Amino acid sequence: MSQLPIAETAVVRAHARSLVRQHRRDLIKMLVLYSLAAVMALIPAWIIGRLINFAVHHQLTDPLITRYVGALFLSSITYAGLSFLARRRSYILGETVFAQLREEFLASVLTLPLVEVERAGTGDLLSRTTNDIEALSRTVRFAVPEWLVAIVQTVLTLVAMLLVSPLAALAGLVSVPFIFFSTRHYLRYATPGYMRERASYATMSGAVAETAEGARTVDAHRLASRQSERIDGTIRESFYAELYTLLMRLVWFPSVESAFALAVATTLAWSGWLALAHHLTIGAATTVTLYVVQINDPVDRIVAWLDELQIGQTSLARLVGVSVVRDDRPTQGPEPTSELITLHEVHYAYRPGHDVLNGVSLTIQPGERLAIVGPSGAGKSTIGRLLAGIDRPRSGSARIGDVEISQMPLTTLREHVALITQEHHIFIGTMRENLALAKPSASDIDIAQALDAVDALEWVQALPQGLDTELGTTGYQITPGQAQQVALARLVLTDPHTLVLDEATALLDPRAARHLERSLAAVLHGRTVIAIAHRLQTAHDADRVAVVIEGRIVELGTHDELVALEGEYASLWRSWRNEGPEAS
Repeated sequence: MSQLPIAETAVVRAHARSLVRQHRRDLIKMLVLYSLAAVMALIPAWIIGRLINFAVHHQLTDPLITRYVGALFLSSITYAGLSFLARRRSYILGETVFAQLREEFLASVLTLPLVEVERAGTGDLLSRTTNDIEALSRTVRFAVPEWLVAIVQTVLTLVAMLLVSPLAALAGLVSVPFIFFSTRHYLRYATPGYMRERASYATMSGAVAETAEGARTVDAHRLASRQSERIDGTIRESFYAELYTLLMRLVWFPSVESAFALAVATTLAWSGWLALAHHLTIGAATTVTLYVVQINDPVDRIVAWLDELQIGQTSLARLVGVSVVRDDRPTQGPEPTSELITLHEVHYAYRPGHDVLNGVSLTIQPGERLAIVGPSGAGKSTIGRLLAGIDRPRSGSARIGDVEISQMPLTTLREHVALITQEHHIFIGTMRENLALAKPSASDIDIAQALDAVDALEWVQALPQGLDTELGTTGYQITPGQAQQVALARLVLTDPHTLVLDEATALLDPRAARHLERSLAAVLHGRTVIAIAHRLQTAHDADRVAVVIEGRIVELGTHDELVALEGEYASLWRSWRNEGPEAS
């Protein structure tokens, strides 16, 4: 199983630059506020240096002390106020940017071609929508603003050091080579480590989710030990991926902290010697040393948040990577001149070199009811997917009228063909909202008629709040059979000309399925219906039956014709009659 692509570094940086351009004004306002706050934070060390110089020369007087204390108090109050306004603006900016990124990602996910989602599996997409979104949230809300602020504070403090004494400030730069080379080494090896870590989360999430969803199958086939080993393997890989990045941090952080300590010690010794040699006043030496101590905090935050930025960059690459997947289906195209559906010499393979359809040719007349039957794995559902435009033939053609299905815009195609399977989903929301997904403009009368068509109106009206009943994992729990009826009601609201029903009533018991099929008969009248059936009663009621064996249509005709032929279909029919519900 493949994973969705991860955006290249250049693409991620271009995306980040685009965000900066879009929010440039708010970003500048935030940085100006933080710069003013940083200037206020520099004043106390300068005042302390001045006071020391006055004390050395015995020039301190009560009015002078009062003025300097007042300046200290005023700078502190101003710093607090500016910091509050700057932090508030940074939080607002972070939330705004994160909301935009989240909405862009959701829009990209919703436009993903279904075949790409199926190839990637649920684990990769689930990991991106949970782990990566959460990591990016922390990066955008906190790491980026704090990192930018720390850079501004570092630059301003360095400028202040140089203004006080360029000679003394040189000693504070002794830590730069140590920080630069250790950080460069860390970034070189940490980035692929975080990529591996995020990918391991996706694999682990997929293994756990798929095992939980298929628990009954796992139990029925006695696959518990194999799945347990598989999950243990993914957890082990995730553990070692995290251990690698942890070891990188255990080496990097102490190196940086040691460089900070070295800078303070060197500056104190150097500025002290300069003061003793009368190249520098004691007050200036004190101020520069205090600035070196003070600059350690923003530099430490630059280093600390850089680690978070690495995680955020990795997560952003995975999220932006979803938008890289493009649906090559055109957005505009011609309308079919008729509803005639034709397959001609169609070959299709999920894996190269392993065709599951081998030269399938079929013509379906408008308004015809065609049943497709055959053993599991014969290629029945694949034909349905081709007709619904989810997949496209490897060779051959699939057409509606005179237009290739793969060349029809998706919105146009769905007006002509809709596919419904035994798989369904109930979204968190009301019953009305779940049904209106198929037709947002549907009135309550339209919804009631659709529910009545699938024989679901009675039990929906009996729900605690009727159509306003909340459904989903946090709401009222309906049965799988009821959920299937909701899915069929959506199909009625969609109102396409051609319906592809891939075992759409499989979750219902045989009697309920027959009752529902009879109820749908009036709705389906006049439409083209392609029913991929496991209950041969559906085939019995169809206009024609196509028997698919090993990717080929081996028999095609009416029910009576195929029974009289004494071939594959006759054998399936006798087996079903003897073992099916009618046998009892």
